[in-house]
Amino acid sequence: MTLDTISLTILKILQEKARIPNVEVARRVNMAPSAVLERIRKLENQGYINGYEVILNPEKFARSLIAFVDVAIDEISTLDKAGERLAAINEVQEVHFLSGETRFRIKVRVKDTDALKKFLAHTLGTIDGLHPTATSVALSTYKETSQIPLSIKECVPCP
Repeated sequence: MTLDTISLTILKILQEKARIPNVEVARRVNMAPSAVLERIRKLENQGYINGYEVILNPEKFARSLIAFVDVAIDEISTLDKAGERLAAINEVQEVHFLSGETRFRIKVRVKDTDALKKFLAHTLGTIDGLHPTATSVALSTYKETSQIPLSIKECVPCP
């Protein structure tokens, strides 16, 4: 199945509200609910949809501070292992391998600066072969999303 305008519209709707009833999606794309459900299943099976998430309010769980930490590694041969170790840490929300001298940039969510200090010293700082090199604290967040802008021109494969 190649992506067409209807499938892209369905994906846009699901990105905005993953728990939208199938009947409402069908109404918005002018199709039968069974046909929409079939399309969604195909999109899932073909890997266009990786899953569905609930986005929690971090302040309700004492996780309002965001920090970005650059992490160097001793040996480039341990890259995958280092990435997996970083990904396994509860406070870490994102792990990105970067070009340049810094090897990883991680996004961390903690309660406050004291919690960040403890995380850097007692969690990240105790992992052999990993070295935090710089930390930036987000003072404000104007946009935070995992949504991907969708366009028929940019899809792979295109119709």
